[in-house]
Amino acid sequence: MKNIIIIGSGLGGLSTALRLSNLGYQVTILEKHNTPGGRLNIIEQDGFRFDMGPSFMSMTYELEELFNSIGMKVPIELEELDPLYQVFFEGKEKSRLIYKDLKKLAKEFEDVEPNLEENAKRYLDKASQFFHDTIDKVVKSNFDNKLEYILKLSRVPLKHLPYLQKNMWSEVEKHFKSEEVRVIFSLVAFFLGSTPFQTPAIYSLLNYTEMKHNGYWKVKGGMYKLVEEIIKILEEKNVKIVYNTEIVAVGNNNGKVYELIDQNGKKWTADIFISNSDAAAFRGKILKREKFSENKLDRMHWTLAPFTVYLGVKGKIDKLMHHNYFLGNNFRGYADTIFTSSISPQKPYYYVNVLSKSEPTCAPEGCENLFILCPVPDLRYKKSWEDKDELADNIIDDLSNRVNFDIKSNLITKKILAPDDWANTLNLYKGSGLGLAHDINQVGAFRPKNKDEHFSNLYYVGASTTPGTGLPMVIISSKLVTERIIKDYGII
Repeated sequence: MKNIIIIGSGLGGLSTALRLSNLGYQVTILEKHNTPGGRLNIIEQDGFRFDMGPSFMSMTYELEELFNSIGMKVPIELEELDPLYQVFFEGKEKSRLIYKDLKKLAKEFEDVEPNLEENAKRYLDKASQFFHDTIDKVVKSNFDNKLEYILKLSRVPLKHLPYLQKNMWSEVEKHFKSEEVRVIFSLVAFFLGSTPFQTPAIYSLLNYTEMKHNGYWKVKGGMYKLVEEIIKILEEKNVKIVYNTEIVAVGNNNGKVYELIDQNGKKWTADIFISNSDAAAFRGKILKREKFSENKLDRMHWTLAPFTVYLGVKGKIDKLMHHNYFLGNNFRGYADTIFTSSISPQKPYYYVNVLSKSEPTCAPEGCENLFILCPVPDLRYKKSWEDKDELADNIIDDLSNRVNFDIKSNLITKKILAPDDWANTLNLYKGSGLGLAHDINQVGAFRPKNKDEHFSNLYYVGASTTPGTGLPMVIISSKLVTERIIKDYGII
């Protein structure tokens, strides 16, 4: 029986452990922290429970594929969000509800976009074609080199080529007249940690997945329930998880890794090694690869840094629902400056998740738990976050005004995670929340490979490698790396 060590217990590492242990491999997971999950984690404080990072799922059939691959049904209960979310625009008293049902969506925006249903259908049909023409050929494939990747791309219908040369905003602008509607269809770019002015038009396919194909789903019990259920299955499969263990060095010989060394000097040996840690941190800091040096990494395009605030509040905030966006009235100007600014935003755009709307157990009776995410510059541009309390107060004051609820007077508990906290806690490069951006030259075979360039028994899984970031992509990543290992070592 071959032994495998997985470094890190993010969803990519956990999913890979499920697949490989089911194939007969003996798997051990080494985790830096005392809880599993990576970004998909939990914060518990003063009787409140918060999802630390991801707050919804899309493409839930990838979750079904994962558990089907080990002969099981999905062990969590998923509930579809309807409406998907609501958006508050600055200066507008009423929020906009965003529905998958295009008739309902058209009704919501009939005052500013009279032909929305027709325009949205045309836009989403185009995105649908691109999604179905590329998902198997490009997203769900391993590539050994860039030439192989380009040959696969050449099999994608030529009608999609313009998508590769335009940004998402230009595509949205072409289909919709209203600035509000354009912004709504561009918000998905923020899920990728970028802006629609930098995100390639091909990612309009995500509008298709959210509004037509699969939608957004919440996990009954909170997102961390998924991690907890996977851990139970792994324990049944005799997968060992060792916590409070951070890998700081690698021993190698004759083109193979033979041991990992943790912070206490303990050595860990195995036949195969898989890294679920951030690629920039592992390949740069631990393997000391020139290609992943700070100088080279700083010149690449990274996703936004998260500034997150977790609030436990006494009372119920009627204007909030499960997912909420709070935007200003200068979308282009904000997007053009926020990611490279050296100062905190004065009028921040932010997202608010209120899990207590659907999960009363995550807050004391009569209370709400608010998780606020504000995209901010990473540590390349804004090195100090000593002003984090000031920015948090700015957001809380703005939110209070817009939902007509005095949050500060009813505040029970508060926790802030600035980009430096995210960088230190999860080894995220310069605090970038989702790692490398999905530019055309940073996806597919141009993204860090899931098999090491030098060591034949070292592999990678997670948002840092192919196919990219986001929970469904990370699950696909676990399938791709498993296919690599089966090809190299077979099924035991």
